[in-house]
This record gives sequence, structure tokens and C-alpha cells, in this order.
Amino acid sequence: MTDSRAHSSSRSSGSLRGALRVPSLLWQTVMLLRVIVLTGSLWSAAALTGCASGAPGVGERGGEPITESDEPEGRKRARIRIELASGYFEQGQTTVALDEIKQALLADPNFGPAYSLRGLVYMRLNDSALAEDSFRKALQINPRDADTMHNYGWFVCQQGRHGEAVQLFGRALAVPLYGGQAKTLMMMGTCQLRMGQRTEAEGSFSRAYELDPANAYVGYNLANLEFQRGEYTKSQFIIRRLNNSEQANAETLWLGIKIERALGNGAVVDQLGQQLQRRFPRSKEWASYQRGAFND
Repeated sequence: MTDSRAHSSSRSSGSLRGALRVPSLLWQTVMLLRVIVLTGSLWSAAALTGCASGAPGVGERGGEPITESDEPEGRKRARIRIELASGYFEQGQTTVALDEIKQALLADPNFGPAYSLRGLVYMRLNDSALAEDSFRKALQINPRDADTMHNYGWFVCQQGRHGEAVQLFGRALAVPLYGGQAKTLMMMGTCQLRMGQRTEAEGSFSRAYELDPANAYVGYNLANLEFQRGEYTKSQFIIRRLNNSEQANAETLWLGIKIERALGNGAVVDQLGQQLQRRFPRSKEWASYQRGAFND
């Protein structure tokens, strides 16, 4: 998991591998994809991670929310289409989702969530130009749409525009009552790691951990950063909690071994080593353990 191991490259589609050591890409990516916010409805992840939204959205009259009683017929049809599209998107039926989005925009060309979801669809289709155009249009319609800022931030982070991504994440976090702060802080930490900003990344992961201590990706990266900084007791608390859960894997066990070794807990090191051998005998972490390569 690292972006303390930060990149999944692949893993989240380009997701994290970052400035620090990158953990098991597969694990990271899966977690990150969970946190992508589909407008409406995230380890997010969502974290990635959100879900496509079917909320009516914000009206153009001074930002006043549109409720069911005053929702125009065209907006209602568009919202229903986007609810369907988000379901298809989550099921991997990208082309069907895109068709539903097109129908939504025919019903209401100014429905921001449709453009936000369209951006995610084009991200999946590796069409960067149309993805960016979609996110920009969504934010033109509703400049305070935190979910779109989150998704757009992750998009530009994958494009290598890390500073711009951090700014977008910061804008999302500043939106009052935004409910996706944990996943956005996670993504912000990931991009900061890619920029080599370990101190800032640790701060973001720490805040994310306070909000969502069960997020394995956040916990792993925070523990790894603290370990690298010599905060062995703090990192021990987090990694032990993670290794005692169902989300433990070869990477988390290996980090746990290095932390316990740094604290002089030989018996715990042996115990974790046995788990590593029993559960992940073909892993590179087990190979490193056998060689005594604890600095790998």
C-alpha cells in the first residue's frame, strides 16, 4: 500500500505510486477506486468512494437547493437518468452509462452531476481531453460542488499536475458540510507524497485517519510515514490495528515486522514472520524476511 507507498499506478488507474515506496499496487488501487465520488449517491476509498449522485443538485438561483417540490420536469428526468448511469458505471457497463448520461443532458443541459459523472466515464475510457472538459463544465455550473472538485482533483493528480490537484482538494475541504472529507484528505495525501511533500502528506493522512480509522490505505501510509520519521510507537499502534483486521496483507505484515524490530520486540517479529510465511509464502516480503533485508 504505499504511497507512503503512494502510487498505485495502476491501481487506481494510475493511481498512486509515488514519491515514496509504493506498496502492493493491486491493493492500493482497489482501495483508491473505492473512493472516487460518483456524483451523487470511495479504501474509498471511496475511496475511492463515492457514488454517483442522484441528488437534485443546486439551482442557479443564488445557490438555493432545488427540492422535489420545485424540481423542473427536465431536471427530474436528468436526475433519474444519472442515477441509472451511476449504477451502470459502478457495474463496469461504461458504454451504457455514457448513453444514459447523454440522455440526461438532453433532458437538462445544465445538470452539473451529469457532467461530473461523464468526467469519470471518460477517465475510465482514457480520454483525458473529454474528461477534463466534463469536470470543468460541472464546476462552471456549480463552482461549489465538492464531489466534482474531488474527482477533478484526482484526475489532474493522475495527470501529474499535483499542485493543481492539492488546490482542488483544498477547495473541496473548504465547502461547508462536505461529507467526503476523509476520502479527499486521503487523495490529497497521495498527491503530496508524489510531490515529495512527506510532512504535508503525513498531516493529510493523519486527518483522514481521525475521520476514518478503518481505512486500510490511510492507516498503512500514515504508519509508514511515521515509521520513516522514527515515530515507532505511534506507527506501531496503527499497524497493529491494521494487522489484526481482515485487511492485513504481506505489505502490512512486513511493515509491522520492521516497526517491531525497531522497538526491539523480537518475539512479535517472529510471530509476524510466521504469519507472513504461512499466509504469503510467495510474496517479495517473505523473501526479504528470509534474507534479513529489513531495510528494503
